[in-house]
Amino acid sequence: MTDFSNLESSNIWDYKPRWCQPWSILLTGIVFSVASWFIFNLIWITVIVSSLVMIWWVYFLIMYPRLFKEYVEKQQRIQN
Repeated sequence: MTDFSNLESSNIWDYKPRWCQPWSILLTGIVFSVASWFIFNLIWITVIVSSLVMIWWVYFLIMYPRLFKEYVEKQQRIQN
């Protein structure tokens, strides 16, 4: 198991590369949604793509960082 007791931050974004930061996740999702409209020009495809993008955003921008922080803090309490 990974030792989290010596991590300086419980913020997941401090450990991710530039291409995996919140701004890049948001930008990629916007590009996918807009591109689906320009490529297919069908609203139902754009709605499906945008819905999937929003699910992706909720997981990676809200749930995943919160779960990481809770896990790290729990591991640090156990270590101390």
